[in-house]
Amino acid sequence: MIKYDKTARFMPIMSSLWSRYIHVKPASDPDAVEEVASQSSSAGGLGSHLGVVSCTLLIVGRIIGTGIFSTPSSILSSTGSVGASLLLWVLGSILSFCGLFIWLEFGTMFPKSGGEKVVTASGCIHPRPAGKTATTWSERGIALGVIFFVTILHGLTPQTGVRIMNILAAFKIAILVFIVVSGWVVLSGRTSIQDPHANFRNAFVGSSTSSNSCATATFKVLNAYAGWSNVNYVLNNVRNPVRTLKISGPLRLGICTLLYILANVAYFAAATKTEIEDSGVTVAALFFKNVFGTTAERAPSVFVALSALGNVITVTFVAARVNQELAKEGIPLPLGNKFWASNWPTGKSPLRGLIVHLIPSVIVIPMSVAYPFILDVKGYPMQIINFFIVVGLFYLRWKKPHLERPFKVWWPLAVFYLAAAVFLMIGPFLPPTNGVGNS
Repeated sequence: MIKYDKTARFMPIMSSLWSRYIHVKPASDPDAVEEVASQSSSAGGLGSHLGVVSCTLLIVGRIIGTGIFSTPSSILSSTGSVGASLLLWVLGSILSFCGLFIWLEFGTMFPKSGGEKVVTASGCIHPRPAGKTATTWSERGIALGVIFFVTILHGLTPQTGVRIMNILAAFKIAILVFIVVSGWVVLSGRTSIQDPHANFRNAFVGSSTSSNSCATATFKVLNAYAGWSNVNYVLNNVRNPVRTLKISGPLRLGICTLLYILANVAYFAAATKTEIEDSGVTVAALFFKNVFGTTAERAPSVFVALSALGNVITVTFVAARVNQELAKEGIPLPLGNKFWASNWPTGKSPLRGLIVHLIPSVIVIPMSVAYPFILDVKGYPMQIINFFIVVGLFYLRWKKPHLERPFKVWWPLAVFYLAAAVFLMIGPFLPPTNGVGNS
């Protein structure tokens, strides 16, 4: 059996919470903010070095984490049927595309690094505070070693960090393609799987009608798709950001959507519904065991580890630049904003922004009890932020209709995304049909 290493996912979650919900307070001296921003910009950095391929791999590397290898079983348990589970993965992709198009409009209007920080600076939103089984301590030690390694990698050798990030993203794509192709072979009946089409007959039998379960499962699906907006956080490093966003955005999310849905089909072809729900292991491990034999069951542990590493490297790359942009905005910080906004010592990477990201990761990694709670609730504040992002979009269209918009999202898509955010904010509070919640 493969023990799923939850600790490997500490760093992406902490960076997401740290960079997305930190309280932004404008500096009282606008001239000081402008000076910090101009000096940090002229300090060097890698410049606009990310093109369409690198941006595509940046997001693919961020989206494809450990979720697609593990969460399909819990999503199946929440939805109650194979058909509903597959539909939810499709719905998750549609919602992600709606969100992507909204962010494309913001990103092409304001092609600057910072993500939500840029949106708040536009004046539409004003944020408020907001297989050997490892021991627990060895897992924590590995997690700490990884986050320190990634900090040094991006801080001292930023170009090497980008290369490794791209290589691991390509590796993730290759693994999912292998699973998808293997699934096709299983469906063709050329393997030892007795009845690969069993799960697709009467696929919707047993579907849950609980709004609570639907909302909970949707959070898990959206968490697996999370990361499609990450290029917006590093637009200062993107060549021709408007063109690159418009090309790489749909491309990167389209790749992940296709691979995710087909990978789920492969999982359902290789194992029964009961096996997947009761597996207790990474679903990919069950797939490899059933298709390639017991020995192959260990292979996904390597895939998940490398996938988690790639996710950490990608998230850290992005979070450091968000922290740097926040320092440029004049958030009162010890040692002064100029200190945290600089690209010292290489002139090519915000090492001090990486340290800001490192600190909360080091604090939370030993708190293994808190991790499951953070994982369960992290999707909820994201929906609150998404709600205000869409409200801000319509506010800008109303207040600044003549603002140049190289890309404009079709308003029904924005309304649908807004409605979904409202449902996901309300759904978890609705009582489940069986009286037992599913987190």
